Amino acid sequence: MSDEPPTPPPNLPTEIVNALNELGPTRLRDVAHYAEALAEHKEREVRLKDESPEGKLEERPDDLPDDVPTKATITVKEINDNRYYYWQWREGDKIKSKYKGPVNPDR
Repeated sequence: MSDEPPTPPPNLPTEIVNALNELGPTRLRDVAHYAEALAEHKEREVRLKDESPEGKLEERPDDLPDDVPTKATITVKEINDNRYYYWQWREGDKIKSKYKGPVNPDR
């Protein structure tokens, strides 16, 4: 690890860089976890929005439970420093989830 502080991405606004530079290591890790979770959430929203119309017939994955629609996608959630797979899909304005299993079953 270098003794020099990291260089922020050029597209990151200066006010965000300045705010982050004021934070301690614990708060920075909290921000990093939140930013990663928020990015996954927003990517999931885009995927759910762009998915195919209801009437289109899709092949059902073998490991998809009967009560989970074909349009569901797999997402990762971090809970207490452990990562888990969940099936997620949209029903109207709500996002539904169903537990699939741990990301690393050896833990």
